[in-house]
Amino acid sequence: MIPSNSPLLGHAAALFTTAVWGITYVSTKYLTGSFDPVEILLFRLTLATVLLHLAAPGIKPRPGEEKYFALAGLSGICLYFVLENTALTVTTATNVGIIVSSAPLFTALLALPVYRDRRVLSPGFITGFLLSMSGIIMLSAGGSDMEIHPAGDLMVVAACLAWAVYSLTVKKIASFGYSNLAATRRIFLWGLLFVAPWAFPADICLSDFSRYANPQALGNLFFLGTIASALCFATWNYAVRVLGPVKTCVYIYGGPAITVIVAWLFLAEQLNAIGITGCLLTIAGLLLSSLPEGHSGLKARIAAQKSAGKQTIASDGAPQARVPPSQNSSRQSKQE
Repeated sequence: MIPSNSPLLGHAAALFTTAVWGITYVSTKYLTGSFDPVEILLFRLTLATVLLHLAAPGIKPRPGEEKYFALAGLSGICLYFVLENTALTVTTATNVGIIVSSAPLFTALLALPVYRDRRVLSPGFITGFLLSMSGIIMLSAGGSDMEIHPAGDLMVVAACLAWAVYSLTVKKIASFGYSNLAATRRIFLWGLLFVAPWAFPADICLSDFSRYANPQALGNLFFLGTIASALCFATWNYAVRVLGPVKTCVYIYGGPAITVIVAWLFLAEQLNAIGITGCLLTIAGLLLSSLPEGHSGLKARIAAQKSAGKQTIASDGAPQARVPPSQNSSRQSKQE
């Protein structure tokens, strides 16, 4: 039986989440033709919050903990989605997909002061980032021309920063000892509270119920609220608990590649040489960034070295400094 905190389950949860989120760009882009971006988000979060309240018990955070739930709700639920949904109205879905895929780099950069180790940005991580971004650009751009939309593109960059803050905050919340579903429920409650003020000045027409009579629009709204929000945020938060924020965010690289492969398998869409090359580069970058030298493996190796250093004691009982073998050899030659 696989333990609940197994890295294998963490990787599976991250892979599932990014596969589902890879579809949400198309779904949201379709809805923005009839709904205001904030209206989409409000419906999505309300439905997800209701489902999470039915699925998980409430919690009463201890003193000093509530601010982290509020920060997670503000960064990952409110700011991320408001910025991304608004950006889809002023820039292309291609630009959004490419820029959002750089979120792992922003997460690693913010993790530097948290973990206080520059090796979080290991050569493997940087090389994997460059490979994945090259593949994602090939997949997203394809044969179309890239266009720069400064306002919308900067919104997506800000959304990446918000997501990085969210991922690091979720890891902190995991240390409080609450169940994953209960913690996700409280994060969504704060997110809904932060999003609500945005809805008042938005161009929301509550009297036009004909939009909700459209089965395709209603299906997309329920998909975003149930699977893409309530379920996927729970699986993402679980992956962050098990794997850590940096390693989990690496799976964002795989979103575009998964979308292309699924479309080829089930929708009979053509997969040309550019698409195949892009998929291979993206997957190679993901695997390279997920090597054990990543953050989780690095922390374990550093802890083991520190533990070994403490056990190195001189014969007179005083701590003895660890000396590289090359220096040991030179000292021995001098003594001789």
